[in-house]
Parts: sequence; structure tokens; C-alpha cells
Amino acid sequence: MLCGIDLGSRNVKIALMAEDGNLILHRFDTVSFYRQHGQGGQGQLEVDFTALGLGEPEKIVATGYGRQTLQLKGAEIIPEIKAHVLGAMHQTGLEEFTLLDLGGQDSKVVLVSRGKMMDFQTNDKCAASTGRYLENMAVVLNIDMEELSRHYQNPVDLNSTCAIFGETELIGKVVEGHPVSALAAGVNYTIFKRIKPMLTKLLTDTIVFTGGVAYNRALVRMIEEEMQVPVIVPRYPQHNGAIGCCAYAR
Repeated sequence: MLCGIDLGSRNVKIALMAEDGNLILHRFDTVSFYRQHGQGGQGQLEVDFTALGLGEPEKIVATGYGRQTLQLKGAEIIPEIKAHVLGAMHQTGLEEFTLLDLGGQDSKVVLVSRGKMMDFQTNDKCAASTGRYLENMAVVLNIDMEELSRHYQNPVDLNSTCAIFGETELIGKVVEGHPVSALAAGVNYTIFKRIKPMLTKLLTDTIVFTGGVAYNRALVRMIEEEMQVPVIVPRYPQHNGAIGCCAYAR
């Protein structure tokens, strides 16, 4: 059994891949995972896979936000972008596409051609185009993420490029009396506006959308309509990096 681990900012995603390619997926809150299942020693994170009910993997490959500060004992570490490209290829069977990955705290756009990464752009300095931003805006609107992801029509214009100031701007729009549907659509559209320059620069005939934000159906529709190309969301978008680690280990 191969084990891929994506040490994300919000969640730790684990993928176990059998010889026949079948996957077993797990997801844990990052802080809780480190506290309950990790034992730090000599600058390394030692995970008891047996205690997690995952057995003893024959090979472990890790990536993700946490790889820069935590060395996972016994694991080979690979760059995030490489893991996500491999995961997208494994899940879709494509070799020519633009990869869009929106996670909890960063965003990535990668140009993939002939199964290889040709160019990429990332934004990890601001949470304004990430899942954390969407979660905060949903709280302001007093709706859940499922409800937020339904709305794409008649978006209210939101101009703040800062996640913190964006909350203040959104509250102001609430006071003005705009309907929740239009406000939610406006929040989703701000995500698109912030990733559009990266997508435009690295656009191909197909966009593969991964990361937790890929579950936002409204954003998927906005991207398709604005960029005029199909958007493919793999079966397991949030586990894509962990799956890519497994694909690398094969």
C-alpha cells in the first residue's frame, strides 16, 4: 500500500493506494492531527499510521503547506505543484490542461503540456482568493458553504482586494439591502476576478480545478462562462495533492 500525504494549512489529506489503483482517502483537521497523531522529535513529525488504522505503508510521499516547517519521518518530500499536477493527470487521464488549485490559504495555476509542467503562477501572500476567504464571507452572510456555492447570478460588485477589508465592504453591502443571493454571487465573483489574470496567462483548452474550493459550483460556472473553456473537477479535488503523491510513488 502506497501512502500520499498532503500537509495542508487547514486539513491533512491522506491517500492510500493499493496495487490495483484503488484509493482509500482520509482527512483530518491539521492542528488536531499534529496534536493527536504526531510526535515531534529531532525536527521531524513521526506519525503512528497503525494507530490511525492505516496499517504500515510500504512507501510514504508527502507534500503540502506543512512540508516547509515539518519533516515527516520516513517520507519522501516532493513540491506541491508537482504533486498536484500528478494528481490531476492521474484523476483525469489528461496530459494537456491548465491546472487551477485553490486551497485554504493559497492559489496556484499551472500550465501542463505533454504531461509536464511548462509554467506556473502562485499566490500565497494573500488569503483573498482562497477557501479561508470564502469561509469568512459565508460567516458574514450567515450562510454555510453549500449555500454560498449555489449563487452566481447578478453578483454585487465587491472591489476590496484584501480579505480583511473585504469583510467590511461586504457588511456595508448588507446594510444597503442587497439580497443574500446577489451578495453570495458577488463573493464568488471576487474569487474569479483575482485568479483571472493567472488563468488568462496560462490558459489552454481545458481547466482542471482542484482543491477544496473546487466544490464551489457557482465558481466553476463563472470560470466556464468567463474563460469560455470547459472546467473539469476531478472526483476527489480536495485529495488531489495526496493522490499525486501516490502516483509519484508508483
